[in-house]
Amino acid sequence: MSDSENKGGFQADIPVDAVQEALRSVERIAKGEPPPAAEGAPEIAVEPPAGPDAAEVKKLAAQLELSTTLGRETQEKLKAEHERCLRLAADLENYKKRAAREREEVLKFGIEKLLKDLLPVVDGLDRALAAAAADDPLREGVKLVRATLEQTLGRHGVTGFSAMGAKFDPAQHEALLQVPTRDQPPGTVVLEHARGFKLNDRLVRPAMVGVAVEPPSDAPAGAPTTSTT
Repeated sequence: MSDSENKGGFQADIPVDAVQEALRSVERIAKGEPPPAAEGAPEIAVEPPAGPDAAEVKKLAAQLELSTTLGRETQEKLKAEHERCLRLAADLENYKKRAAREREEVLKFGIEKLLKDLLPVVDGLDRALAAAAADDPLREGVKLVRATLEQTLGRHGVTGFSAMGAKFDPAQHEALLQVPTRDQPPGTVVLEHARGFKLNDRLVRPAMVGVAVEPPSDAPAGAPTTSTT
């Protein structure tokens, strides 16, 4: 080869193995395969930053945990307060109902004690009418007084009742004596010492009565005996 042909040229001795390895690398790159790791190359570990950013993350995490705890405690307190308010509301409603019942009781039965004190007066008027003669001029006056008194009591829910001729009822009558008689069936009220009275359908005083019983065979009919009931 002449000097003119070699002028400007570059010659290098490249090993054949290096050339073949370069070709294989080109083929792998063309196929999209990652290049092989170099033998003996050290592995590089990536660690999170340990500077100011890491400290900020820890601070935010602590604040989040504290907020969660406070939120849970607040929710429990609100639940307990809600339940307490519900109990107070229920107690208030029960108190209102109880107060309404007591008020109704007072309105309906507040005069019960006064009525019991007046009943002997009514009994006295009844006995006066029973003992007075039909032509006694005072009879009509006593009758009028008794009617006026009963009308006044009636406006306050007081009603009187007679047990004469009725079947003895221990819930309405009080037996003072037994009357042996064959004129009425046993258990019939044949005598009345005092009428019974009710206040708004509540029994204030039972009727004081004598009750018919079967007389003994050797006893005269109509002889009263002391009650054992």
